[in-house]
Amino acid sequence: MASGSTFAHRHILGLEQLSREDISHILATADSFKEISTRSIKKVPTLRGHTIINLFFEPSTRTRLSFEVAAKRMSADTFNISPSTSSTTKGETLADTARNISAMHPDIIIIRHACSGAPLLLSRHVKAAVINAGDGAHEHPSQGLLDLMTVKERRTTLSGLKIALVGDIAHSRVARSDIIGFTRMGSAVHVYGPSTLIPKGIDQLGAILCSSLEEAVRDADVVMTLRIQHERQNDPLLPSLREYARQFGISGRILSLAKPDAIVMHPGPVNRGVELPPEVADGPQSVILDQVTNGVAVRMALLYLVMGTS
Repeated sequence: MASGSTFAHRHILGLEQLSREDISHILATADSFKEISTRSIKKVPTLRGHTIINLFFEPSTRTRLSFEVAAKRMSADTFNISPSTSSTTKGETLADTARNISAMHPDIIIIRHACSGAPLLLSRHVKAAVINAGDGAHEHPSQGLLDLMTVKERRTTLSGLKIALVGDIAHSRVARSDIIGFTRMGSAVHVYGPSTLIPKGIDQLGAILCSSLEEAVRDADVVMTLRIQHERQNDPLLPSLREYARQFGISGRILSLAKPDAIVMHPGPVNRGVELPPEVADGPQSVILDQVTNGVAVRMALLYLVMGTS
């Protein structure tokens, strides 16, 4: 396994903070951990005696479970806190919650929050390492890293690839992390979606804005669709889901414009029949379940590496 001593980051708040070398090191470490999940006994003593708290203020299935599985496979003690069981329902501030949790001396706190910047705020009030599991529409670094790992497994390199990113770019923290990550590793990220869901200044992150779905997907190595995030939209920004599926969904016809060996990705959960029809979501080019598998390995790597900086 790669040595954590060469990793300089105490917290993982976003891919924006990570260099190309940092990302390569995380992916190599994740690759070394992936084999553990194939064993008959899926457990190593790497983090025995360490305490990890999952502090999720937003609903989550894959990310929360993935972090918990990763921690338990490394023999850490894990505890889950959700909004309904936390004192924030009584008016306690995030800073006060952080101080109280810190007084219990956890080693790592994993946080998901609806407000961008919440993990940064938390990191300023605790001694524990903080890992961002998604903050508002800012970033979702572990998702970005598992996406990079999944593509690298299929393409051996991340340099020189065309990544088509389609859908709700404006409200997607996954989109931001993927654009930063893939661009930093040498890929070209082409984005397309409804004009109401494309944020101004997207090109400043390094993305290439396309004028049509066909332009975005043509000759792509990777086609990634994003979920329509109604929970982050204050006003309806789409005429209907049927209209969205017709204009922005990745049908078999649209996918045929990509390279013959292109892969289809989605951060989940998939709105079947909207972003992807079943025949594409479950088709031979889909690597959606590979993303889930790699999510555990990436999160094992992050827990291991941040503990190495303590």
